[in-house]
Amino acid sequence: MSPIRLLIADDHPVVRDGLSSMFARDPEFEVLGEAADGAEAVRLAKAARPDVILMDLRMPGMDGVTAIAELAKRGVAARVLVLTTYDTDSHVLPAIEAGATGYLLKDAPRDELLRAVRAAANGEAVLSPSVAATLMNRVRAPGAGPLSRRELEVLELVAAGNTNREAAAGLFITEATVKTHLLNIYGKLGVGDRAAAVAEAFNRGLLTPGAPERP
Repeated sequence: MSPIRLLIADDHPVVRDGLSSMFARDPEFEVLGEAADGAEAVRLAKAARPDVILMDLRMPGMDGVTAIAELAKRGVAARVLVLTTYDTDSHVLPAIEAGATGYLLKDAPRDELLRAVRAAANGEAVLSPSVAATLMNRVRAPGAGPLSRRELEVLELVAAGNTNREAAAGLFITEATVKTHLLNIYGKLGVGDRAAAVAEAFNRGLLTPGAPERP
């Protein structure tokens, strides 16, 4: 039986070395290469065609979620298993929506990680217990209520292309308050960034074309 071909993407050399050494000791796996950021992961995956990519989320340049989406766009068939330290819904949901097959935390035991890679190679979904709980909570309570009037005002200004500082000036509030409103908006809409919040708001009919111009 052919070994499972792996690509490891993480911006920390120590993490990459540790994972490579762990899998290299097991003849069931073959490490094809290592990437220090998302762009390099996409480049290597396109060339080497691994079965599974172990993908960190927070990396310089192109992050993990963007890389996952880019891999799907380029038709790379590798299964992506996210391996990160973050298990909040603002990290989990975008990764899974982008196309990740599984989501594990870096404190997972060695045996659990090996099982997860085998499962991912077979196309099975793999979730750490805390991530599964996060998704269950999101399904049971998709959002923490409707957006407030002020949150909608902030989102309208963001949709029109205003920076946090410009939105704060237009609403006569502080930039820190705008950031707090945005975090609340992300939580209620189940997204992780400004662009996704605007897109989701349009999808839900919360925003309509013709948002306010820059102040």
